[in-house]
Amino acid sequence: MKKGITFDKSKKVFPIIIMAIAVCLAIALQILRLNLVAVVNVAFMCVISALIILGVLIFKKLYVWFFAGYGVSALSIVLYYAIWGADAGFGAFSSGKAGWSSTAKALFSGASNYNFFVRLGGNLLLVLPCAIALIALFFVGKKQFAKKGLHFSLTAILSVILAGTSVFYVLTMNLRSKPHVDRLWEGHNDYLDGVDKAKSGSPNVLFILMDDMGWGDTSLNGAIYETPNMDRIGEEGLNFDNFYSSYSVCSPARFSLMTGRYPFRGYADNVMYPTIDTLSPFASTRIFNSIEMGANCDGMLGDEITIAEVFQNAGYNTGAFGKWHLGDYGEYLPTNQGFDYFYGSHHVNDMTPFYHVSEENGEYEIIHGADEMFRDGKKDQSKLTEWIHKEMNDWITDQVTNTDDPFFVYYATPWPHAPVFAGDDFDGASGMGTYVDCITEVDYYLGQLFNTLEELGVMDDTIIIFTSDNGPALEGSVNELRGGKYLAYDGGQKVPCMIRWGNNGGLWEEGTTITNSATLVDMFPTLIELCGITGDGGKSNYLPFDRDIDGVSMLPLLTKDAVIHTPDHPILHMKRENLRAIQYTVPTSSILSREEYADYEYPILKDNEYITFKYYKKIQNDNSAFFDKYRKNWLHILSDDIGENYNRSVTYPTVANEMNEKIDEIVKNLKENRRGINEEYYKNK
Repeated sequence: MKKGITFDKSKKVFPIIIMAIAVCLAIALQILRLNLVAVVNVAFMCVISALIILGVLIFKKLYVWFFAGYGVSALSIVLYYAIWGADAGFGAFSSGKAGWSSTAKALFSGASNYNFFVRLGGNLLLVLPCAIALIALFFVGKKQFAKKGLHFSLTAILSVILAGTSVFYVLTMNLRSKPHVDRLWEGHNDYLDGVDKAKSGSPNVLFILMDDMGWGDTSLNGAIYETPNMDRIGEEGLNFDNFYSSYSVCSPARFSLMTGRYPFRGYADNVMYPTIDTLSPFASTRIFNSIEMGANCDGMLGDEITIAEVFQNAGYNTGAFGKWHLGDYGEYLPTNQGFDYFYGSHHVNDMTPFYHVSEENGEYEIIHGADEMFRDGKKDQSKLTEWIHKEMNDWITDQVTNTDDPFFVYYATPWPHAPVFAGDDFDGASGMGTYVDCITEVDYYLGQLFNTLEELGVMDDTIIIFTSDNGPALEGSVNELRGGKYLAYDGGQKVPCMIRWGNNGGLWEEGTTITNSATLVDMFPTLIELCGITGDGGKSNYLPFDRDIDGVSMLPLLTKDAVIHTPDHPILHMKRENLRAIQYTVPTSSILSREEYADYEYPILKDNEYITFKYYKKIQNDNSAFFDKYRKNWLHILSDDIGENYNRSVTYPTVANEMNEKIDEIVKNLKENRRGINEEYYKNK
């Protein structure tokens, strides 16, 4: 006769240890408030379910402490998301292919106004299959069966079902929680409330951001193909020889542009991934953001002050077109970050899901779904530039024709990010491959957009800025620079930049080349000054007062080609939350005035008024054959070595030491006040 199942209540050491671990993890989750700890808890649930199966099959026992540990882990997760969840728990079930309206499907939207009981109900519903399996197993295990074999079989089946529901819970559990960071909403609201309405005649702004376009990918910078409309911006305005993105990958660079702050400030140091359409097994994107970015952040935090919010509060009509890549729900959506209208994709063209939406007031609908991105069963994004151009062109025309307000347009093309596509009329036209075909198409449609601005009579009243978020990845030119995308070398962060403003009031002459350095993080204060944004009844250059703005206005650079990135305001080259290098410019006289350099006869010191240093504390070699080698204490002089080919720390040891100490000082300050909070402001609130 087969033995039945024994319900074991004894205080055996191992089951009690399992229970103790479950309690510790539950407490850690409530204290640390991190999605990662929730994932550890749910993984431990799966471990306990496996132990229950082993106990049944090997020892013919159900250990009560395993049940208790499983229940504690499950309830801790439910309680955590009931208190700190960013939605009611159903965000993982949303479909990028179908889209949704946050009004029609409020529980999916990530809005912050759900009460505790709504979140509690949603998360209880998600864990319900596990709860049913656990309760059924408990009562069947306790019950005495006349047929011991039947008792064993039912218990074994239910234990396997419990394990199955645990795995299912891993795939469906809520992984959207509120960011566990210092929130800056008070300062955010106070500052924006103080923005004055723009004066009559304020310029429009058209900001064009390429994606993965190299320094040498415009003909003005030496490309071996023609980009006449891109070149026109620099030829009729300013062209920069030394302009840098503020990061070498997409999302962090966009954060810097939007906020005037380095992405470390907003836990935005990594590429942001979709949080939707994620029911598939191994859907790492559901947890990727909150782990990689940290503190449960799923995008650019809503309490960051964006340049779009500033212009919106100044009375500008604001529109974003193309690629967002700073979050896909709730506070992270572009129309919750200062844009009146958004058309394009929340994600990158190599991510799933990928679609185009029309979005207003934090609600969007799919305009071009994922199924339209395929032709003959293969991925096909050849229509993207045409779709984006039409939507942007129509929106600008409507604003100029039907309103008296200036516009701020953010045109973030998804190109030439891989996989690269070109429209039918451009595919193969360049004779240089799809990469160049794609850039040629973008250039053509820029020309069409400029024609529209001319016809509307606002071309010269519009500040047009052209740049890229980082250097090239698989294709593209960096000319003589070292490295490319993902690297802190200049090839990854030095990008083309041009500014045109016909009616600039004599600030600069057309065709001027700017030789001194600037960076993407400088655009925020620069645009505020160029457009005359004031606040609190007329204060000029009105910048946020509750937080650090890392960028500096480029106006002295634009008008006199002056040095703006000195030892007091170095350019930071960061990667994955680490400061890899700093860069600044000093007068050569300040070097020659030092006793140890007084007799130096190097041409770089004799022939130049200024000298630009870049210093790496430690960086991995960019040569894949020597990937295990690192450059340490590496000093470059970019003024005569744009390829970062030679380490000058031996020749200029005191400069290297000073820059090394400066890095340590900056890192210390960033760690002590990551979000750059003005403590005095919040102390007086």
